[in-house]
Amino acid sequence: MKKVLIAERPDWKATAEQLGFAFHTIDDEPYWDESAYYQFTRSQVEDDIENPTAAIHELCMDLVAKVVDSEELLGRLAIPPAFYDFIRTSWREGHPHLYGRMDFSYDGCSPAKLLELNYDTPTSVYEAGAFQWVWLEQCLAAGAVPRGADQFNSIEDKLRQAFDHLKIERPFYFASIKGSVEDKGTTDYLRDIAEQVGITTRHIDLEDIGLTAEGRFVDLQDRWIPHLFKLHAWEHIFHEEFGAAIPGCDTQMIEPAWKAILSNKGVLPLLWELHEGHPNLLPSFVDREPGKSVGNGWVRKPFFSREGANIELRTAAGEMVKEDGPYTDAPYILQKLHPLPRFGDSYTLIGSWVIGDAPAGMGIREDNSLITKDSSRFLPHLFLD
Repeated sequence: MKKVLIAERPDWKATAEQLGFAFHTIDDEPYWDESAYYQFTRSQVEDDIENPTAAIHELCMDLVAKVVDSEELLGRLAIPPAFYDFIRTSWREGHPHLYGRMDFSYDGCSPAKLLELNYDTPTSVYEAGAFQWVWLEQCLAAGAVPRGADQFNSIEDKLRQAFDHLKIERPFYFASIKGSVEDKGTTDYLRDIAEQVGITTRHIDLEDIGLTAEGRFVDLQDRWIPHLFKLHAWEHIFHEEFGAAIPGCDTQMIEPAWKAILSNKGVLPLLWELHEGHPNLLPSFVDREPGKSVGNGWVRKPFFSREGANIELRTAAGEMVKEDGPYTDAPYILQKLHPLPRFGDSYTLIGSWVIGDAPAGMGIREDNSLITKDSSRFLPHLFLD
């Protein structure tokens, strides 16, 4: 694993705009960064990323099966009791799921360590699945990267298979928060793939979803929403006004309710408890004293947070790194610190994608801090035999 500097394609911004990648630059700062790429060997990709991703996914599915049968475990995940039966039913009836992302710390030498699961509302799927593939194809054609270079990336193919497997014949709505260019870009990408397999799709802003007196979700034209991909986390839905209507509604939700079990960091202590010593897991525990200072070599994370918010860590040498944020109303975990590897002035995070139940590819983000935030940059990758 190494970082390789490379000249940017002179027309990459025009290419991005043409392909609908409207959030390549955020607040005048680069989000997509092709001034360098990460190079791996095939064995690093297959043995150190792909295989552990498959193994951990199986552990997660086994864990969901245990949690749905235990009110004690559901409670440990801070899930409201009113939704226990709803979650349990969604698992037992096999409500289908689409995708998820695991975030790893990996330096190319030691085993990749799972930092967290993003299994409900993960973003960066377009960058990982589509735009970095375009980058590789164009760089190969221009002779800018080594001949024979490949990419760990079957994301789009597996998404197509997953949508086809759903066998949806009625309109499939894709919802994101109004005004979020990144979220809209994610749902538009997924919509496009769904339409490739013959599914009729419609976009709707989350704020525009209506609820009839009979408990049916409808669009602005009062049309029933039979299937809904909601880029909105279950932990928020559970506490929102319309959330109480979801268990009794006749809309198929994707991601399904059982993803609430895997969408918070409280699952990490459960995984460690069941599989202590697993080479790809880190010691993790519920923080019983969140008011105390974080010890050297540990990280404190809220059960529910996004983009590094409200995370604090202390290095082995005692240096404190902390990010503020709004996620202060839920429990916390303590996780053994496994620092992100540093390449130059940047710290590197591996995002490994699972589509359906299969590993499908990866995306790489860089930050100037040990905590990967919403200001991080996305860089492409390739591997060589």
